[in-house]
Amino acid sequence: MMNTKQIWRLLVPILLIALIAVGCQSKSGSKKQNVRITSTPTLFFHGGGSSYHAEEHMVQAAEKAGVTHAVIRANVAKDGKVTLHGTWPDNAKNPICEVNYEDNRQLDYRKHGQYATSVVKTLQRKYGIKKINMVGHSLGNISIIYYMLQNGDNKKMPQLQKQVDIAGHFAGLDFANFPASVRQPANLKLNSAGKPNHMNATYKAMTAVHYLYPKNQVQVLNIIGDTGHNTDGTVPNVSSLSLKYLVKDRAKSYRVVKITGKKAGHSALHENPQVDKLIIKFLWNK
Repeated sequence: MMNTKQIWRLLVPILLIALIAVGCQSKSGSKKQNVRITSTPTLFFHGGGSSYHAEEHMVQAAEKAGVTHAVIRANVAKDGKVTLHGTWPDNAKNPICEVNYEDNRQLDYRKHGQYATSVVKTLQRKYGIKKINMVGHSLGNISIIYYMLQNGDNKKMPQLQKQVDIAGHFAGLDFANFPASVRQPANLKLNSAGKPNHMNATYKAMTAVHYLYPKNQVQVLNIIGDTGHNTDGTVPNVSSLSLKYLVKDRAKSYRVVKITGKKAGHSALHENPQVDKLIIKFLWNK
């Protein structure tokens, strides 16, 4: 018959093994599995000096139309660190991400591409996304072009499917205090292909994207505003229309819609019901 000491010698190893097994099981059970999204997410990018609030009207219109009920926000710090607010549920339908840049007046356009790339990579890691749509207003359009400059030929990155450009200043802004690299050249005109007769440094750099868009993959909708004299009050239409030369020959489709009337002003376009309907129909066929 075993004494107490002998019994404990037998029990201790068994108890240790049992505790380790329970611990491993607990650790495994507490590990959160990433949600997988099979529907194509849409990212919204705001303009210069703005924030995600400029995207809310369009996003809320999509929600009211029954497009989606899955909306999160990605905050991008000045150093490029991305923090997600909210979560997309598993099998979310047409999820939306409102992107917010803390450095919202950055004129180094490469930074916008880096910021956009960081957001997309964060969503890719967390949700396994393979495709994306992008919507930009004003300076937000630069994020789309520079995302494609930096990732257009990278098959490992989520592939752009549909692109909405609103009030984009691709060929520059006609502001005297802007550096020459982003200022719209004087007497700017476009030929039938949308090619500017004069190009600033940033537009010249953007022309490289022409060869990075996958052939016949991306559908592009270019929305411009005209309050009179071919301008939305901030961006001349000629600058917005210069997008054609960057994407037309590579895009699956390219369409321009001109908005007129009281809500055709630069900052009014992202709160225009007509624009909302155009976006909803183009992105989600609603």
